Amino acid sequence: MAKQGYTAKDITVLEGLEPVRKRPSMYIGGVGKAGLHHLLWELVDNAVDEAINGYATHVTVTLHKGRDSATVMDNGRGIPVDPHPIHKRSALELVMTTLHAGGKFDQSNYISSGGLHGVGSSVVNALSTSLIVTVRRDGTEYRQAYRYGKPTGPVKPMREVRGSGTTITFRPDPSIFEVVLFTPDLIREQLETKAFLTKGLKVVFRDEDSGTNEEFKHDGGVVDFLAHVEKQRNARPVVDPPLVIERDNGTRVEMALRWTESTDEHVRSFVNGIPTRDGGTHEMGVRDGVVRSVRGFIETHNLLPKGTTLTADDIREGMVAVISVFMLEPQFQGQTKGRLNNPEIKGTLSTLVRTALEQHLHANTSWGEAIVARAIQSAKARAASRSAAQKVRRKTAISRRLNLPGKLADCASADPLECELFIVEGDSAGGSAKQGRDRKTQAILPLRGKVLNSEQASLAKTLKHRELADIVSALGCGAGSTMDLRNLRYHKVILLMDADSDGHHISTLLLTFFYRHMRPLMDAGYVYLAQPPLYRIDAGKKTHWALDDGHKARIIKSIGGRAKPSIQRFKGLGEMMPNTLWSTTLDPARRRLLRVTVPMEHRLETEQVVTDLMGKDASARFRFIMERAAEAEELDL
Repeated sequence: MAKQGYTAKDITVLEGLEPVRKRPSMYIGGVGKAGLHHLLWELVDNAVDEAINGYATHVTVTLHKGRDSATVMDNGRGIPVDPHPIHKRSALELVMTTLHAGGKFDQSNYISSGGLHGVGSSVVNALSTSLIVTVRRDGTEYRQAYRYGKPTGPVKPMREVRGSGTTITFRPDPSIFEVVLFTPDLIREQLETKAFLTKGLKVVFRDEDSGTNEEFKHDGGVVDFLAHVEKQRNARPVVDPPLVIERDNGTRVEMALRWTESTDEHVRSFVNGIPTRDGGTHEMGVRDGVVRSVRGFIETHNLLPKGTTLTADDIREGMVAVISVFMLEPQFQGQTKGRLNNPEIKGTLSTLVRTALEQHLHANTSWGEAIVARAIQSAKARAASRSAAQKVRRKTAISRRLNLPGKLADCASADPLECELFIVEGDSAGGSAKQGRDRKTQAILPLRGKVLNSEQASLAKTLKHRELADIVSALGCGAGSTMDLRNLRYHKVILLMDADSDGHHISTLLLTFFYRHMRPLMDAGYVYLAQPPLYRIDAGKKTHWALDDGHKARIIKSIGGRAKPSIQRFKGLGEMMPNTLWSTTLDPARRRLLRVTVPMEHRLETEQVVTDLMGKDASARFRFIMERAAEAEELDL
């Protein structure tokens, strides 16, 4: 029960950096892997800001032994160390210990910067067990150390030095973060991106654990970046060379784009070097300008066949673009800066892109005609997919009652919020699941055989495959561009396969289908993987269930020197008694489910993995497997 008395003494005032330690997620978005790395990004962004504004030429990031601490060094101007005229403390100490203190609020110091709130360095300091800042400026090296955001002493001059710059070494607080372990691959990708976006900047990455020392420098800027993204996505260009746009009228814009054979649109956008993974008004402006200019080119040259209608999606399908904007006062959504909100930039970029692209199209008609042919092909494919999806829905509406008894064992409830669809491998497992389920809320759809690899097929071809068409029919929301989650019949779509390599293979094929043709299911968090046991282990009066061999070994080790356990390996779900399947896998109170999502920061990585593993290029698949062979005890090829 709440206190009845509520007076001034009940008001808590958090001083200094206490709010950050009290509510870290408000400042870095979370305390998981993304939040941990966000600390590093804040310091890297500060260093790169010096380069963007012409004061630095190189940045070095070092991961120290154990990968639980890091150092960021630049050769910029160095954080000021002289006393602040009002606060009477060293400017360095103010920057490191005070929220909203920094040199980026005054445009005389930074023309553009990734920092918005002036909280970057101070937040890193607050969430670190230890942090040391070394500043080189005016011929002297200065140093100050901190613990948990508080200085352990004053700023001290250490020695005479040449040059200038700032070096910060920090160790994140393990009491704040779930795991303090930096990921080299993630850092490497981020640092190379910084090098792409800042022409002439040398970025060095050192990993003391592996002994690697890598250098990134891309004088081609966004053009080099575009080629890099296309290579990652295995997207073959339809036109060459790319369109390059560079303007500096107060807001600096650097952009490269072209169309590829890819079946989707891919835009990588940045504001002041910060990746805007959730897009924003700058991306909206570019997309609008692209569509308007292509439509204008089509009308001028009368290129559209009679009876053909192009949508904006048709025009932009296959487009790959890198957009880098540098502006004075970016308005980001949240401290993690995932989306740009400045309304004025949309019109600016729409006009800029429309003018530049129209001029390019008219000056290079073969380039423009290739894009139009690409869009017309997209429109035809979209129409074919729409027709195939409509046929599936019509067939479902006519024969639904006939299909229910033999194929889909539906649940009694009609409320999607509580309904679950288990997609099960084989009739035998399906029979066991039907007997063991909760008939009110759990529906069972058995599959016969392995499903089609939809990575290598269009939606129209995919929906001709019986098993996948049955899934679309059961879900009721359509697929591809006609998909509408408002018609979804189940808010949990659970893949229930055998806990062996064949089961994993079928799950992978189904996840590929959902990723390519029913992505909104994943984005909404409706797709899950069931976790059926592979082993039953009886020891004395206790029964344990092991998911795999590693889990079995840990259970046996935990049993210790008791009587020798009895171990049963299930050949498949069909071997389980219905009540066993219920208690281990189906019962909401006891089961374990893995939700399948694709976080925004891992979209590019996911795209590459799906393409490598499921695409037509066998060499990419072989390379992927061989590079990771050491990570697995057993590979089923």
